[in-house]
Amino acid sequence: MFARYGPLARLRTFGSISCKNGRVQSSSRAFSTLFKRPTSAAMIKPREFPHFTPSYPHFFYPSTFRIRPVTFTTSSTTQGSVADASLDSLPPNGVVRWLMLCCGLTFGVIVVGAVTRLTESGLSITEWKPVTGVIPPIGNEAWQAEFDKYRQTPEFKILNSKMNVDEFKSIYYMEWGHRILGRVIGLAFAVPYGYYLFKRRLPAPLAGNLGALGLLLGAQGALGWYMVKSGLDHQTLVENTPNPAQGIVPRVSQYRLAAHLGTALLFFSGALRTALTVRKDLQWASGGAVNGVGDQFVSLLQDPRVRRFKGASIALLLLAFGTAVSGAFVAGLDAGLIYNEFPYMGEGLVPPHNELLSPAYSRRSDQGDLWWRNMLENPVTAQFDHRVLAMSTYFGTTGLYAVTRLTSLSSILPPLTRHLIGASFAMVNIQAALGITTLLYLVPVHLAATHQAGSVFLLTTLIALVTSLRRPSKLASLVRAARQRAAPKVKPS
Repeated sequence: MFARYGPLARLRTFGSISCKNGRVQSSSRAFSTLFKRPTSAAMIKPREFPHFTPSYPHFFYPSTFRIRPVTFTTSSTTQGSVADASLDSLPPNGVVRWLMLCCGLTFGVIVVGAVTRLTESGLSITEWKPVTGVIPPIGNEAWQAEFDKYRQTPEFKILNSKMNVDEFKSIYYMEWGHRILGRVIGLAFAVPYGYYLFKRRLPAPLAGNLGALGLLLGAQGALGWYMVKSGLDHQTLVENTPNPAQGIVPRVSQYRLAAHLGTALLFFSGALRTALTVRKDLQWASGGAVNGVGDQFVSLLQDPRVRRFKGASIALLLLAFGTAVSGAFVAGLDAGLIYNEFPYMGEGLVPPHNELLSPAYSRRSDQGDLWWRNMLENPVTAQFDHRVLAMSTYFGTTGLYAVTRLTSLSSILPPLTRHLIGASFAMVNIQAALGITTLLYLVPVHLAATHQAGSVFLLTTLIALVTSLRRPSKLASLVRAARQRAAPKVKPS
């Protein structure tokens, strides 16, 4: 039908790629022949190495409208690599560097955010101006106008009523720097992502995953302002205080603080895992060793002992992530300023029952919310929960490290995996020491911020540990197989 309309017959061609003697060759079919059924089985026989080229709707003949594969054929005189064309289907190595940069910036904003909270600077900017807020106040009049806005907040009226403009500038610049760094991360992620999309250098699954990370990053920024608003509104402060008659404390909602930190950690984890995954796929596709293991890497992952170890590593990663988020509740409730001792909490390892499950935090007559409200709103219970999760993470990491050293696992795990569990064990010891020291010294800013940074380092080692046991992608495996087939074979002398 379309063959009657001249130029339409040449709008599209279907192609397949072959490689002979080290040179990529292509063949095509005219658009006008697409609507003819294949006349031989060879035309519709599935090829061995799929490569996704333009496909069309299955309107007329499903046997014709299908993804056309790439085939690699070689001869005995093949020289060099024949998979160079398929390597274009993999993301470029620049994606790894870009995502690692985003991870570094995210780590920085998490630490700066911790310092902002510890110095009580987070409520100094009372408006959210994503564009015009980039420029700080200039001149005495502008600073006085910003200070007048701050003077209307509950924090100024209750805690900082004697603060002057010069003192206000110090907390303003801390919050301003935190927001600027957040904007930098947004640009550092969005601009390269748009570039790679425009150049069509991202496979569809990877583009979708990165798009989801971009949405998560935007939600994280919006949650930041939503969190700050909870500390600026007097009515919200009253609602978040169990006994308002005894006085309210001007601080952000611990729920929103945990959500803000949790989304930042999720973005960091997703970006790091994606970067490590892409790097592994590129190494595997190029024919190199992965994690210190060559062709036997995939079969090694099928070993039941390795699979159990991977499952335990994933559980440990989730436990460490939950411990980090529980720390946000400790920070939001100022729970680190009570029971400044370790391992005891008062006269025992567990605080008194009337403090651990205080009826004062229940808002229902039948006390049906007694458990969860104490866990999330009672400083005593929040600190106890964080201790339990932290020690569980510590002993879990120690146990996993011991298993790799004392059993047959040490001989079958990839070298990189063994190094990473060792790094995780070292990091969990440092993190535990930082947490205990921070508690004993009444949460000094430098120790508390370092403790927060330590949680990100521990997550980093555990994410790398889990990713080291991930199978290479199917496309990377296909490209590797094609390169191995195309490699010149050395005849025995």
